[in-house]
Amino acid sequence: MTVNHFDDPRLTAMGLLAEVYSGIAAKSHESFAAAGLSEVDFETLVRLARSPQRRLRMSDLAAQTSLSTSGTTRVVDRLEREGLVMRQACPTDRRASYAAITETGVDRLGEVLPQHLIDIETWFTGLLPPAELDSFLATLRTIRDAVRPCATAGAEDFRQEEGALIPSDPGVAARRA
Repeated sequence: MTVNHFDDPRLTAMGLLAEVYSGIAAKSHESFAAAGLSEVDFETLVRLARSPQRRLRMSDLAAQTSLSTSGTTRVVDRLEREGLVMRQACPTDRRASYAAITETGVDRLGEVLPQHLIDIETWFTGLLPPAELDSFLATLRTIRDAVRPCATAGAEDFRQEEGALIPSDPGVAARRA
């Protein structure tokens, strides 16, 4: 008896995941392009904007994105030339540097985010009832944490208290990611 691996539900799961991702990415492409951004540019800027002090160590940015360290350097170089990102020296480690989003970068994100949020609502989150969406997001985080354990590197949440940044609940940063 021959086993038909082509009907394996694991292949179906991976195929559906790839189809959904590429479909949503295609829907988002137009709004990114209108703002002069690629998908990688957008991902880099939004990760910086959502991080404490709107910056990440270059190594943490690489860990959070699908880019290699050298790929991250090239993206940050390009975004820096456009005035959307700037590098900052790490005061405690001369070997490390930060990528920080500039106000121009925040403004550029502001151009694309309203349409992007509509696209997300139309083609993703709005298609699921709230309870299903919560369960689906929890499932995605479980899988993400297994396959990309560094995906939230450097994203520890901070709270402002008397002018100082104080680390707060680390689970908050994980839930934001």
